[in-house]
Amino acid sequence: MKAAQKASRGRPDFLLLIMTLLLVGFGIVMVFSASSGVAAVSKDFGNDALYFTKRQLAWAGLGIFAMFFLMNFRYHVFKKAFPILFVPVIIMLMIVPFSEEVNGARSWFNIGSLGVQPTEPAKLAIILYLGALIAKKGEKFRDFKKGLLPVIIIISFVCGLIMLQPDLGSSMVLASCATIMIIAGGANLKQVFITGSVGLVILTLMTSISMAINYDPWKYRVDRFTSFMDPLGNAQEGAWQLVSSLQALGHGGLTGAGFGEGVQKLHYLQYAYNDFIFAIIGEEFGFIGSTIFLLFYLTFLWRGLIVALRCPDLYGTVVGVGIVGLFAIQAFVNIGGVTATIPITGVTLPFISYGGSSLLVCLMSVGVLLSISREAGRAEKEKTKSSR
Repeated sequence: MKAAQKASRGRPDFLLLIMTLLLVGFGIVMVFSASSGVAAVSKDFGNDALYFTKRQLAWAGLGIFAMFFLMNFRYHVFKKAFPILFVPVIIMLMIVPFSEEVNGARSWFNIGSLGVQPTEPAKLAIILYLGALIAKKGEKFRDFKKGLLPVIIIISFVCGLIMLQPDLGSSMVLASCATIMIIAGGANLKQVFITGSVGLVILTLMTSISMAINYDPWKYRVDRFTSFMDPLGNAQEGAWQLVSSLQALGHGGLTGAGFGEGVQKLHYLQYAYNDFIFAIIGEEFGFIGSTIFLLFYLTFLWRGLIVALRCPDLYGTVVGVGIVGLFAIQAFVNIGGVTATIPITGVTLPFISYGGSSLLVCLMSVGVLLSISREAGRAEKEKTKSSR
């Protein structure tokens, strides 16, 4: 019986799988290019040019293993078993504000030489949780008190824990992703609009109060916003990173300086291998190369969305849309910050930026998406057989 059920499952979406592996491979190559020069001359990294590359490779290997495991795992299980991931993540989010401060935030647990960021698994956990909650409520989800309100309380609680670190960027990404899932789940759009407007007003008030009283944990985030408004005028007071990013993009021009020939990554643009890796892509591959990369990324997102919409049940569709929405929002926020389109928030570029926690969770998320694609494939096969 089990063998028959296993055989009845459709094939995973190989195009999505191949595109994911290509993105991961390109990310590792760019991490090497962006970090090797700095790592080779730093005693902190053992003067090892491959210091960051080797770590990214290790996380990529672990993530690909997790992706294939979840791809062959029925995603329906998470509809009831989501607490296995959700509860530990919430506990970590409650503890992490008491951890060691790094770059003005307390977002990391250090386990030996490895750093784990609980916010990353929280993104996948909340997607699986909200998907189960929305699917369970069904038509009741359109009712505010019984449907939308409990979801808003959960999202607000998780985002509140993340903002305690403080990590405004990740909380905004998570809230935006949850909003997309709520809309995909069939919520009343009028209720969503009113609730979103109230949330935006509260966030604006918090930011305004932080600016007025110069509240230290938020001061750095406020400085990022004011620097974005006039980066050249604030180059020495907080906008140096953004100015260096724009210089990198300008240096790339139309065709780029060539792979490995970027200049800004050499002690000018800090953490070039992390949040600002797109600036290095722009500098080394130019406008043409950056455009090709963006078109490839958009195709990946489009394919993921097709997989989600083809899913035969509401849970799979909502979870799939949430995962694709998470990738899309993070990419927009990251690239928007690097190109001075929106304020910098410190959000990584999925699959490309250096970061083990981020890469692992991204690949796990694709694993869930590929599992959904297998179920969609099975449904299409059954539909074809019944029509004959």
